[in-house]
Amino acid sequence: MASADVRETLHCLICTNLYTNPVTLSCGHSYCQECIQKTWDNQDEDEASCPECRRRFKRKPELQKNITLCKIVECILPSQNEVQKLGITCTYCTQSPVPATKSCLLCEASLCDIHLKVHSNLEDHILTAPTNLWGNHKCSIHKKLLEYYCSDDEVCICGSCSLFGEHRGHQVVRVNEALEKKKDKLRNVLQQLTSKMKKKTTEMIPSLHQHYREVQQKSADITERVITLFGDISEQLDKLKCQVLSEIAKQEKEILLQASHLIQQLEIEKDELIAAIRHIEELCNFTDPLTVLRNQKLHCIKEDKEMAVERACAVGDMDERLISENLCIGIFQIVNNVKAKEDFYLPEVSNILLDIQTAADYIDVKSDLKTAFWSYVRHRPETPERFKDYYQVLSTNSFAFGRHYWEVETSKLEGWRVGMCYSNIDRRGDQSRIGCNNMSWCLCKGEDFDIDNCTLSAVHDSQAVTLHHTSPCQRLGIMLDYETGRLSFYDLCDSVRHLYTFTATFTEPLYAAFCVHWSGWIKIRN
Repeated sequence: MASADVRETLHCLICTNLYTNPVTLSCGHSYCQECIQKTWDNQDEDEASCPECRRRFKRKPELQKNITLCKIVECILPSQNEVQKLGITCTYCTQSPVPATKSCLLCEASLCDIHLKVHSNLEDHILTAPTNLWGNHKCSIHKKLLEYYCSDDEVCICGSCSLFGEHRGHQVVRVNEALEKKKDKLRNVLQQLTSKMKKKTTEMIPSLHQHYREVQQKSADITERVITLFGDISEQLDKLKCQVLSEIAKQEKEILLQASHLIQQLEIEKDELIAAIRHIEELCNFTDPLTVLRNQKLHCIKEDKEMAVERACAVGDMDERLISENLCIGIFQIVNNVKAKEDFYLPEVSNILLDIQTAADYIDVKSDLKTAFWSYVRHRPETPERFKDYYQVLSTNSFAFGRHYWEVETSKLEGWRVGMCYSNIDRRGDQSRIGCNNMSWCLCKGEDFDIDNCTLSAVHDSQAVTLHHTSPCQRLGIMLDYETGRLSFYDLCDSVRHLYTFTATFTEPLYAAFCVHWSGWIKIRN
């Protein structure tokens, strides 16, 4: 016991290890030099105090090396290193060190298997795993064993703390009892965690792995189908290309053959004309009137010349319209072949027309009903269908089923909104703005129509999702799949690029909706 007490006094209260460069304060307590300096570094200049007795110093005192304590530690260190090789050794095996299996907190002694058998089994004697840091199991105030547990403050205390200290009147139980209760709680938590882990390992993770494999397989299947489709389309396009080029070559051959045949005839007639010219020239040199008057070849030559001119005019030209028709019919056949594949059901290209009866003031619609632009048109008759507070207009046609596609071209700089809405959308107030209610979905350029802001946002029910899209977006593709509840937007400026897809359960017919800002415009392209 005495040797244990000596070893205990050689441990720093702060780090609980053997002293390293021990220093002594004016109050008489000693600490490792580095430990006390770190402690004071976290305190203000006028709050420096002794960690053990709490004595305050007006200023941080100069640290004086405890020479005697340094020498004692140096003497113990070699034996301490030897003991460390064996771990915690039995306190009572003084002849030769024997590893300890338990430590008694009350006796402050470590016990080997032999001494453990003869050790007291009373409740006051608390056995723990082998340790030599007895200070950790003592009250820092009363220096007594921490035998009790305060349930109110959830800390271990000594008997004096429960009777006279700050824990007086609190609910207190013995440490062993508190340990069992704590272990019961830990077992419950462990059971819950084990159940969760079991659910994750036996259900969720295998399910996700299965989904992972299914997605990979589905991706491979779709990729194969798309490659096959493009291969078919490419094959059909090559075939159509050959057909159209063959038609062009056929027309060229026929026309050139006609022209070649006519050129040969004209060459023959040319020679005949040269001979006739020479004959006439000879007649012109004759002086005998009867010889000249009896010659009838001049009239025949005139008739042959007129016939040659008619034949030259009869030579045809390339029939570009026929070539274009062959090309269009071939393309339609390819499109119909793609439509025939159920996995790649194509949408209907919709003919969207603007309803001028819904157009607000300052927005005008061209006669083709496909272009809306900001203008100084004002004081239109107020009707229940017409928008009042925002430059908006709806389409005349609605969609209550099927898949539909159309394209929209927009102004480059000015703000706009393009989307869809139900017919009962408000026509006045903030709720009438496209995207600012639960009856409309839109793609918006510019925050609050700020023409200097080119940000794209997808907006529904006043909730905006910013799209990280850097290229200017002037041509949009819009795809509506009513039954599956999908409304998708695509950028068509350079290539087809998906921008955003709304998913919803549509319950009413949808109308195309458009909004422009000052000097802006939108144009529907079919």
